Amino acid sequence: MFGRLVFLFIYLITTFGFAQDKKQYTIVRQDESAKIDGDLSDSVWDNLDIATNFVQFSPNLKLSATPDRRTEVKLYYNDDGIFLAAKLYDDPNKIMSQFTTRDDFGQADYFALILNPNNDAQNDTQFFVFSSGTQADAISSPSIGQDFGWNAVWDSNVQKTDFGWQLEMKIPYRTLRFPKTAIQTWGIQFRRHFRRERSDYAWNPIDRTKGYEGLYHGQLLGLKNLKPPLRLNLYPFTTGIVNTVGDQTSTDFKLGMDMKYGITDNLTLDATLIPDFSQARFDDVVLNLGPFEQTFDEQRQFFTEGVDLFTKGDLFFSRRVGSAPTGTIDPEKNEIIENKPSEVGLINAMKMSGRLKNGLGVGVFNAVTETTNATVLDTLHNTRREVEVEPLSNYNIMVVDKQFNKNSSVSLINTNVTRSGDYRNANVTGALFDLINDSNSYQLSGEFKMSHLNLNDDEKTGFSSSLRIGKISNKYQYSLSHDYADKKYDINDLGLIFRNNYNNFTGRASYQIFEPTENFQSYSIRIFSRYSQLASPQTYTGLLLYSEFVATSLKLDTYGFDLRMEPGKQFDYFEPRVDGRYFITENQTRLGGFVSTNYNRTFAINVRARTETFFEENRDSFSYEFRIRPRVRFNDFFFMEYNFNFEKQINDRGFSSFSQNEPIFGERDRQILINSISANYNFDPFNGLNLQLRHYWDTVLYDEFMYNLNPNGRLSENENLPKSALASSPDINFSTWNLDLNYSWQFAPGSFLTALYRNQLFTNNSEAQNNFETTFTNLFQQDIQHTVSIRLQYFFDVNTVKSVFTSEDS
Repeated sequence: MFGRLVFLFIYLITTFGFAQDKKQYTIVRQDESAKIDGDLSDSVWDNLDIATNFVQFSPNLKLSATPDRRTEVKLYYNDDGIFLAAKLYDDPNKIMSQFTTRDDFGQADYFALILNPNNDAQNDTQFFVFSSGTQADAISSPSIGQDFGWNAVWDSNVQKTDFGWQLEMKIPYRTLRFPKTAIQTWGIQFRRHFRRERSDYAWNPIDRTKGYEGLYHGQLLGLKNLKPPLRLNLYPFTTGIVNTVGDQTSTDFKLGMDMKYGITDNLTLDATLIPDFSQARFDDVVLNLGPFEQTFDEQRQFFTEGVDLFTKGDLFFSRRVGSAPTGTIDPEKNEIIENKPSEVGLINAMKMSGRLKNGLGVGVFNAVTETTNATVLDTLHNTRREVEVEPLSNYNIMVVDKQFNKNSSVSLINTNVTRSGDYRNANVTGALFDLINDSNSYQLSGEFKMSHLNLNDDEKTGFSSSLRIGKISNKYQYSLSHDYADKKYDINDLGLIFRNNYNNFTGRASYQIFEPTENFQSYSIRIFSRYSQLASPQTYTGLLLYSEFVATSLKLDTYGFDLRMEPGKQFDYFEPRVDGRYFITENQTRLGGFVSTNYNRTFAINVRARTETFFEENRDSFSYEFRIRPRVRFNDFFFMEYNFNFEKQINDRGFSSFSQNEPIFGERDRQILINSISANYNFDPFNGLNLQLRHYWDTVLYDEFMYNLNPNGRLSENENLPKSALASSPDINFSTWNLDLNYSWQFAPGSFLTALYRNQLFTNNSEAQNNFETTFTNLFQQDIQHTVSIRLQYFFDVNTVKSVFTSEDS
């Protein structure tokens, strides 16, 4: 059956074509450089061609901009970069201009310049300027979408006028990657967003119903004899840290530097020579009762910026680099573990990536972490010894990605972790393809991956594959997919996989509108079904059915609901924590919904609720969750959001512990309460205050008697096993508090002064009966950790330094 679908796809990919007339802008060279101040009176802007006649692509298609909201754009270039001026006509009283930090779109109108020097329709560099003057930038491609972790140093400025607003931009060549050819044609697009109605206009018309937006770029002509500059940017920094816990105070002073170097016209080397991630924000820690590890988003800028090539095949989880040590400690009699580091120090890291004119992308990533020791105390003799828990380790990724046909690609990626000494080493290789037909209506994609572990006394080789075919255009879209991984497939040394041993078949279908109706600006309906098996033995494990409806009204309020069902018996082979054992649940059903009011209003609110139960004999488990998130934009400078989350699970069942090597389950009540506040005060586009405060409280209270897991997957209450007979109480009272207050000032392009104060508290005990007041009081009786740090980072473009010395010499 699947082979027939593949044959049908090949037929479709050769049957349809895609073509579009593209607008063209012929840019001219000017010797002068405009002052980037938002004032368009410089003579350098006179007598240049104007790009105008923008067309709306959201929420309406092909709706021309009216004269009162027209956009007029001019460009020129010289040896320093690309210069742009734009007049954006609008009612000055209706322009939204909230001040935000970089890359935060907030509630503001914006203008975007999108450049594609390779003109390949797949690799865009995007520059956004907001009506407030704030900047945002991203790299974008069909495979990753928009990556705002990428940051460049460029100039812009805006001015409000009686006809609307206007802006100037200067894009230095150091921010772009382009070949060294005499005459060049680039892909180019201009976009404009009106926040009050969430409407988007483009210079070259965009058809949202199919294809990546890069297919709809216009052409930039007239670029001649461009000289790619020496792309060497240095980011030296210094950080001072004061850390206090109880009556213990420590200080630290760090010097370091990050570097970006253009190896060739299209290849760039990024390196953190002396790393410092002391100002990365807190993780939102939660209590994890499940069988799989708890993970967090990456907070370190080096690992979030320009990693698009390395994410191919989902084989790179950057938190593995510098994570908790992998070694174990076996204390002798009378010994206790006095200190085991929670993370491993990073010695250095680098990544080299780029894409050649022929569409070939190349990436190399390498990081080295240091040897890490734990301290073990002999309580009888009061002596200490060091135990190695992580050796000197090297993390490496190599990837090659070939793009073609403006919408398709094939990739090969290899990841490798090498540890010194008698530790495990890992190697994973993946081959991927993503094929889309010429009309951008059908897609065939697949991945084939193999993992190999060297465990010193053993080796383990595993395999995984996925294949997907579907229709990806217009209102009706659908797909079929198959995903497989054997029991030995393991990528968790540098990647992330929560479980292996699966053999799943999935179907998806959706319907969405692309233009407003009488009642909705947009809405979509989505259904999803997955039939799950183990790969070995090939055994049925469950069926999942899911449906969702999401709509946005003409007043820009969004709401929706979803229904999730797992009909019949579901066989969970992971909750018991024992290979081959399984736990049966039946007819789990969840219903949820949400409302999100228009963020353009001074006060807006998000409300989400869900309820969940099991239609299962002799089980009365039930849960519900309620979230409310009010947000207030007091003015264009001050914004605050409060998040309240309450979750209650009644008579839930799950793994508790082991007794005599047998998994013990329990019936439990669980209650989760989260309060958090986020507030921003931005004085202007370049400096502002940010506050993040979060308190998380989670209690788990088990019934008096525990349950045995029977060989048939059912539970039976064991009246001879009270929870007090277990080695430790399964009841949990888990509470965390963290506060993060940050001031950031961009005092020069790419240069920042950041001052940070943070504190944190944590408790974890078995006093699950305690109420909120008692738990909160006990939490603040702990020794609170206070951290103050100040970081100064300066941006050096070697070309600028050279020009200064050249000018002085002349």
